[in-house]
Amino acid sequence: MTTSLARALARVTGASLGPYQTALLRIGLSFTWLCYLLREWPNRHELYGPNAPWSWGMARELTGDNHAFTALMWSDSPVWFETVYALAIVFSALLMLGWRTRTMSVLSMLGVLSLQNRSVFIGDGGDNVVHLMALYMVLTRCGQVWSLDARRAARQAREGADAGSKDVPGVVLWAVCGIGLVLAQFLGDDRMSWTGEGPLPGLSWPVALWGLWAVQGLWWAVRRHAPGEPRAVLDSLAHLAHNGALLVIMAEVCLIYATAGWYKVQGTRWQDGTALFYPMHIDYFSPWPWLSHALAASSIVVLLLSYGTVAVQVAFPFTLLNRRVKNVLLALMMAEHLGIAVLLGLPFFSLAMIVADAVFLPTSFLRRLEGARRLLPPARRRPEPAGSCPAPRTPAEEEAGRPADGPAAVPEAGRRTVG
Repeated sequence: MTTSLARALARVTGASLGPYQTALLRIGLSFTWLCYLLREWPNRHELYGPNAPWSWGMARELTGDNHAFTALMWSDSPVWFETVYALAIVFSALLMLGWRTRTMSVLSMLGVLSLQNRSVFIGDGGDNVVHLMALYMVLTRCGQVWSLDARRAARQAREGADAGSKDVPGVVLWAVCGIGLVLAQFLGDDRMSWTGEGPLPGLSWPVALWGLWAVQGLWWAVRRHAPGEPRAVLDSLAHLAHNGALLVIMAEVCLIYATAGWYKVQGTRWQDGTALFYPMHIDYFSPWPWLSHALAASSIVVLLLSYGTVAVQVAFPFTLLNRRVKNVLLALMMAEHLGIAVLLGLPFFSLAMIVADAVFLPTSFLRRLEGARRLLPPARRRPEPAGSCPAPRTPAEEEAGRPADGPAAVPEAGRRTVG
């Protein structure tokens, strides 16, 4: 018993699990939010800006009661709104590319919260998924692979560069964020007070944001001046935070499907197998009426789709005990969301759910996707030096681009990821 507990503790504190899954989550959710913001660019004033039916005054009154964070409540100026909206686009794009992922995950989260908490009645369910995942992503090391940070670290490892002493952009970005926090502290409203409520009970937003800023500075100081035991302790804490956040993300996805499935079981329309007939005849949810009506014309198809939807959603959390069955249901759920995107005209909801489902994809499958580029003709593929595949790095290495210790320095447990 003691040995098993020690092995489990060593696994969750010795490496950050699921590097490919968290990278896919980072790319997918950022892409979803970015595409949504770009599509709604012509309608931004009516959705979140000065022309919104949910006026600035009503939003301020609501956020004053629920203490939700939104930078749009700091001022009702149209210029400030345009600035926040544009920055939300920029931060999402940079996070998707994996540039300074540790900082961009925080800034992108603030962009998501600022817009969604401004108009809480805007959304189709996918916004809730993006909202929750943006909070969890802050604690993950989502730039270990498939990011500009990983590419920079690999290049510096080949060149033997000392990233800790030459990371001028990282230091400048850290200083600019500190200046921004100072301005927000003095120019923001009561949501930025030290005694207000924040992302966790008893934790105000200034405490949370200043704490993240200070931790990043501590990483740099330890990397430069105390690379021994202090660095090892901080590494273990970073692994633990990442793995805990990954576990919460997986539990959140299971909870979404479990609650949706069991609520459907209690509905009479789902019990008699006719539930999907009705949304297929609502014009608002029928971008291609001819296709929806053709499917709804068959009672057998409607029955199978209705019962199949409930069965897949209720069964999925239990299939995690069997990898093969889980993978089959995972494919069925993704196909279900593709159908929702096409038949009901909810592309961003479907994309957000597909990305959330992707956290359960097998690591072997994701590695095959990564290796697919080797099948390209040599003229189209960039040469890859030997040993250019770095080990997962600490948050400080992601931010500063410090070279990893190499594949041999990573415990085998760090390579056995979810899925």
